[in-house]
Amino acid sequence: MACVVLDICLPADRLQAVYRGDANRVLVTSRGGRRVNLPAHHLRPFITHAGEQGSFELEFDDAGRLLALRRLA
Repeated sequence: MACVVLDICLPADRLQAVYRGDANRVLVTSRGGRRVNLPAHHLRPFITHAGEQGSFELEFDDAGRLLALRRLA
């Protein structure tokens, strides 16, 4: 299993596209430079009225399937 650390900063107006159904994925670059195309619904537990901002650890298996997404800070 592999892990990457993501720093995400999405203001509320950008997240409205997810709620409207206009967007269903978020493209994020990890601290190590790896590009991650993350299904947006995985961020829903962490979203506030101000949007989403913080550091997350993404754990995935050898096939690239998401195992866990945890807030770090």
